[in-house]
Amino acid sequence: MENAVISVQNVSVRFNLTKDKVWGLKEYVIKALRGQLFFEEFWPLRDISFTVNRGEVFGIMGLNGAGKSTTLKVISGVFKPTKGTVSVSGEIAPLLELGAGFDPEFSARDNVFLNGAMFGYPPKYMAARYDEILDFAELRDFEDVAVKNFSSGMVARLGFAIATSVNPDILIVDEVLGVGDYKFRAKCEERIRSMIKQGVTVLLVSHDIKQIQNMCTRAILLQQGEIACIGDVDEVCRAYGESTAKEREGGDINADPH
Repeated sequence: MENAVISVQNVSVRFNLTKDKVWGLKEYVIKALRGQLFFEEFWPLRDISFTVNRGEVFGIMGLNGAGKSTTLKVISGVFKPTKGTVSVSGEIAPLLELGAGFDPEFSARDNVFLNGAMFGYPPKYMAARYDEILDFAELRDFEDVAVKNFSSGMVARLGFAIATSVNPDILIVDEVLGVGDYKFRAKCEERIRSMIKQGVTVLLVSHDIKQIQNMCTRAILLQQGEIACIGDVDEVCRAYGESTAKEREGGDINADPH
């Protein structure tokens, strides 16, 4: 615990899902005032606890709907836990949705500075890294093209290059290492490995068992919002493989829509 940079203790998250269709804000307010809004509780996370140590590469696995992305968003501060506590020591660079926050009408050049500002970095800081970002994303010939004309792969490459150009203490990676062709994926992994060598703590969500085994030292397996397995990466990957096999066979593990 003394070396922990991320501590998740007894965290649960609840969403209220409305059962009724509401057409517009006015109808919502009227129904709310009349007590006519009915909700169904949904818990994407239930009482999960784990810690991540400084410089560790920690994997998070699970089927779709297991609660992986919700866990990362709680750690990143996007969601607040309904119960429990989360403490983070250090600056976070979250790679949750590459390209999120881009203005499609702006050029790649403008979006570099816009996205940098969202991370809290001044224009001078981003200007010093601009050439590196464009070259890494392999978009030098498209720097003045509006992002709305980019393919999804080009957007993802630009987002990855921007997010990993900064110097975070903690890097959170949510299923983004599949961007581009195999050569670019290899380049992404190499950049993350370089950050790991510099002592950056990494949280990695992936369905790729080999990727988790190759890059992580410990991992957890989430099932329906609860921790099913935690510890040695090979043990967790083995449990994940068994859970996917059960799903293919039509077992009892069901993915919820969130």
